[in-house]
Amino acid sequence: MSSELVHLDVAAGVATITLDSPDNRNALSAQLRRELLAHLESAIADPAARVIVLTHTGRVFCSGMDLKESRGASAQQQGITEVPRILQLIWESPTPVVARVAGPARAGGVGIIAACDVAVAAQDATFAFTEVRIGVVPAVISVVVLPRLSPRAGHELFLTGETFDGVRAAEIGLVNSAVPADGLDAEVARYAEMFRLGAPGALAATKEMLRGDRSAPMAERFAAMLELSAAHFAGEEGQEGIRAFAEKRPPAWAVLTE
Repeated sequence: MSSELVHLDVAAGVATITLDSPDNRNALSAQLRRELLAHLESAIADPAARVIVLTHTGRVFCSGMDLKESRGASAQQQGITEVPRILQLIWESPTPVVARVAGPARAGGVGIIAACDVAVAAQDATFAFTEVRIGVVPAVISVVVLPRLSPRAGHELFLTGETFDGVRAAEIGLVNSAVPADGLDAEVARYAEMFRLGAPGALAATKEMLRGDRSAPMAERFAAMLELSAAHFAGEEGQEGIRAFAEKRPPAWAVLTE
């Protein structure tokens, strides 16, 4: 039986999902895709998991699709129909997701990073959209990557396949923060703690709001946002938060019981 390539650990409100296929540069093999999906679903369903951190072992975060498996395979066998499920699950997760990127990411690996709410990278981590250089198109990942990038950067990097570092990734919006390698864990922990202090329902609703359609007339948007705001002010979390503020104590969700 094959050993597990993706691990899930939940402690102190943080669900850590670790890609652990370093010999294969954490490529998106069929086994890794299946296990990543399963662990994401488990973490999202776990009320003890207040934030999800997606990290890796080995030098490489994720090298993209497993090209050895893709050679001569159909679209379904290549995982082209499966990768969107992974990206959408991360993008729409009601639980905030943080990517911890200590090493190179390529193609689909960059897509995973873009789908996360927050991404923290080592300054010397490298990134590239290498698809055009092997005769394919970065189509699937574009759905989550392009909303993160400036249009100029998207055209440049998708069309050239050029490699860039964590500093530039932060400049163009692909990652939130690029830090020295020895400060990576502290920066991830800082974001995780900030997410853990947010009310779970409010975080989920805010994530949904951020994904919302902004093309509707302004009056309709104000009406919808007024309804959303009123519901959460009157809701259980809102009332607890107001009481906690008045009583100068942490709200119930910010107190870990484990």
